[in-house]
Amino acid sequence: MSYTYKYPRPAVTADALVLCSRDGRWYVLLVQRAHPPFEGMWALPGGFMEMEERLEETARRELEEETGIRAGKMEFGGIFDRPDRDPRGRTISAVYITFLKECQEPAAGDDASRARWFPLSDLPPLAFDHREIIDTLLTESKED
Repeated sequence: MSYTYKYPRPAVTADALVLCSRDGRWYVLLVQRAHPPFEGMWALPGGFMEMEERLEETARRELEEETGIRAGKMEFGGIFDRPDRDPRGRTISAVYITFLKECQEPAAGDDASRARWFPLSDLPPLAFDHREIIDTLLTESKED
């Protein structure tokens, strides 16, 4: 049986906010986008959910595909759903946070042309609403 609905179907993505500490400073893992939109800009590792996946599985898969890093424990950070957050169309993203014991060397792959650690105090301009995501989730975690 096939169902057809008159309601819009937004795209669903998952992003990984990966943090580590080195020399008393916090770092976040970012990837440089290899394709439009925002080609050449830095972003959180992430991407579109496949039909058979759960959201955390999407975040883990995209993180490994784009950086070569496998996450241990991941915590759900939140849903980001501002209607204009992605120029390709209506996209809703679930964000998962993980803290690594050490800043592992990333290896860019898949949709990322580069991957590297940035100090939280010195982030480059970010694609989509990723700066808002980082600011929101890290502010909320400090308040807990």
